[in-house]
Amino acid sequence: MTAPAVLKRGRSLPSLLTSRGRSAAAGWALRRPVLALVLWYAVTRVLVFVAMWVAATWFQTPAGVGHLHPTVGDILESWDSVWYRRIAVGGYPVPLPADPETGLLTYSAWAFYPAFPMLVRVIMLTGLPFGVAAVGLNLVLGAACTVLVWKCFNFALHAAPQPARERLALVAGLLWCLYPATAILVMPYTEALAGALIALSLLLLMRRSYALVAVVTIALGFTRAAAPAIACAAIAHLVLRWREDRAAGTRPLGGQRASAAAMLVATAASSVAWPVAVGIASGLPMAFFDVQAAWGQKPESGPFVLWLAWAWDAHGVVGVVILVGLVATYIALILGRHGRWLAIELRVWALAYPLYLLAVVRPITSMWRFLLLDFPIAALVASVAMRTSTGASVVPHWRRRVGLVAVVLVAGQLWFTCTLLTYVPWAATPP
Repeated sequence: MTAPAVLKRGRSLPSLLTSRGRSAAAGWALRRPVLALVLWYAVTRVLVFVAMWVAATWFQTPAGVGHLHPTVGDILESWDSVWYRRIAVGGYPVPLPADPETGLLTYSAWAFYPAFPMLVRVIMLTGLPFGVAAVGLNLVLGAACTVLVWKCFNFALHAAPQPARERLALVAGLLWCLYPATAILVMPYTEALAGALIALSLLLLMRRSYALVAVVTIALGFTRAAAPAIACAAIAHLVLRWREDRAAGTRPLGGQRASAAAMLVATAASSVAWPVAVGIASGLPMAFFDVQAAWGQKPESGPFVLWLAWAWDAHGVVGVVILVGLVATYIALILGRHGRWLAIELRVWALAYPLYLLAVVRPITSMWRFLLLDFPIAALVASVAMRTSTGASVVPHWRRRVGLVAVVLVAGQLWFTCTLLTYVPWAATPP
């Protein structure tokens, strides 16, 4: 259609040019998705640092940092970053610190997994200070994680057919970069490394590279407590493949039974690797869990009990109903049309990981950053924003809807950074 014909139909030339510009940009991004993701990740990191500057300038009280002019550096190296610095610089304390009055183990670096601070320690051998080494490492890991997350979304095996999969996966990857707690990806925390290892292990699992999954999962075991959910995804994958192989008349897991068994053993070992290592190093078999208890983690209360009790204490029956309703809605989205375009391995991860958190983690504001690793949430948001009510196709005005979602997420980033990353001694709400 020529430009005059378009004008006759009521479309102005500027709107036509803008529409064509958006289409051209979208086409370029789909042709070069990795470059588009890395560039977008860089833009969102700028937004994160701007949010940190706002937080340091107007929201961080001097009482929380010990001097009159808080800076972005104070935000970057606050909270758990202090503990990772101690590990990178001085290692883990032996013997484990204990309360002199009760004899019980108290706060110590042993509650934190070693892979990330040890990597930072290696980089520091070049002469870089901890802050520069840790933030630089996480900037690289965060970019790698973004690309791996997109690759997971774009994997079509064991997923429902989706005509616009490439576009949907790309938008989901872009939205993940705007998750409200994404500032954690640049701070000296383990999220960037853990996210990269989790996404890589799921991608390798879907590609049936079981031996490599075992290697990556062992590394994850010294990075973050997420292996049980990976194990659930691995079991679901193997059960599905077993059925597919039998239906095809071939030997189930033909030629890969040993590597599949090694993968299952590795995921099981990864789940307890660091607690066992802490027990051996300290001579106290339950040392890791005792240190976690000092930080307030008490899984002996029972799975889900602490969250249900928290909801009841806050709002009674209404609070419990809201909590259960939110969990049920999330499960319905994962199992429904907005989740079915994802591979089954991702959907199992998306169910197992948050349920695992609810079972073992007490109600704390750190859940915001823990859920950063539940990256299929971004795929659900992208699907709800872009697809029709039946999920059969992408709506024509999907750009406006995604843009609105992006604005809300950026506002969420600012809220998270200014509210939870700032430290107020008399009202601490740790991220």
